[in-house]
Amino acid sequence: MKVTFLGTGTSQGIPVIGSTHPVCLSEDDKDKRLRVSVLIEVEGFNIVIDCGPDFRQQMLSNPIERLDAILFTHEHSDHTAGLDDIRPYFFQQGDIPVFAHERVMDSLRKRFDYIFASENKYPGAPSVRENVIQNEPFKVGKHQVTPIDVMHNRVQVFGYRIQEFAYITDAKTIEEEEIEKLKGVDVLVINALRKEPHHSHFNLEEALKFIEKINPKKAYLTHISHVMGFHEEVQATLPKNVFLAYDNLQITI
Repeated sequence: MKVTFLGTGTSQGIPVIGSTHPVCLSEDDKDKRLRVSVLIEVEGFNIVIDCGPDFRQQMLSNPIERLDAILFTHEHSDHTAGLDDIRPYFFQQGDIPVFAHERVMDSLRKRFDYIFASENKYPGAPSVRENVIQNEPFKVGKHQVTPIDVMHNRVQVFGYRIQEFAYITDAKTIEEEEIEKLKGVDVLVINALRKEPHHSHFNLEEALKFIEKINPKKAYLTHISHVMGFHEEVQATLPKNVFLAYDNLQITI
């Protein structure tokens, strides 16, 4: 399995438009972050988790010939706003399978009604194959995916485990029965917005405590804000098995 971090930033991305914060002015490529998403390539099958507003740019930077599935974590714009940019894949391969909670699917139907239209559909619009999921394992092709139910303040979010890899973003609280699903993972990706507490995201301290509890071989932090600090400076403070993810980082599991 190969995992590519397509984006590792928070909802505004880094640099933030108009910001003069030192991290936003950094010339280090690791301090430039698109909105969060990952590409999972497993046995010739290409799965993307979340399709945010930077999806086109991410696919140009990390090209794949086929898009076999999109898994959505939740309905917020930084995770869904790029859905129209699946068009090139649709033109080549037909309806693109998407997997989401019913609530998230309803949001997509409203925001992208022309994609989901069944009558008088605009001929240039892409189409998707809807797969409504609940908090129970499901198959993407022949690969089993286990949802991890977490809370983003009052918004329900799905993380996902595929084999020994788990990806969780926008988490603030996770119940014990959901934590059990993560036991034995080799690689855990978890959100860490900043050092200061936040009402709907893990901060750095909370993320590190969670990683210690799960005890993966390696952990990667994502959904990072500019106020976390410079990539290299923050990385130097982390435990030896914990890494700040950065855009276009590739790992093999």
